[in-house]
Amino acid sequence: MREAKVETLFRKMKIGEVYRRSDLEKYSAAVDRHLEALVKANKVMRVSAGLYVRPQTSAFGAVPPDDKALVSSFLKDDRFLVTSYNNYTQLGLGLTQLYNNQIVYNYKRFGEFELAGRHFFFKRVPKFPRHLSKEFLLVDMLNNLKSLAEDELQVIENFLKLKGNFNAKKVLALAKEYARPRTKKLLEKAYVK
Repeated sequence: MREAKVETLFRKMKIGEVYRRSDLEKYSAAVDRHLEALVKANKVMRVSAGLYVRPQTSAFGAVPPDDKALVSSFLKDDRFLVTSYNNYTQLGLGLTQLYNNQIVYNYKRFGEFELAGRHFFFKRVPKFPRHLSKEFLLVDMLNNLKSLAEDELQVIENFLKLKGNFNAKKVLALAKEYARPRTKKLLEKAYVK
């Protein structure tokens, strides 16, 4: 009888969707025990305390859940922006270092968390755009320059040489919204005549 209840819970979980334990309580009177049985049977993955996914499978095994679905379930909110310091290499300013974590700008959580075996650093900030753009990445990179394993002066010099590769109007508008004072000063000096 218990196996039937475990299977019922399993069938209620959609492939690839991330669930909070509390989301699954309506399908099982013994949700913790049933989830533990599914995890032991490798049918469900525990991605963090209280977060579970029925993973998609490939020829190589279980496929981890999508970052956005994972973060959304973790935060119980869809107002966030996932990025990485690795995105700064797209700017063409000579950045070469690789980083092993994702940055999540959000309104709720702060700190480093491991979700589905990946490291996420949650930064609680008052505002952030809904989508990444080249110009936002520039502002964000300059905001975080001291945290990067790059030569700061060289990166700034490269930016000043290549500032024409960015839409000045967009950069200044984003700087007004999101830049720290030091970044704002640098961008205004670069673009305002």
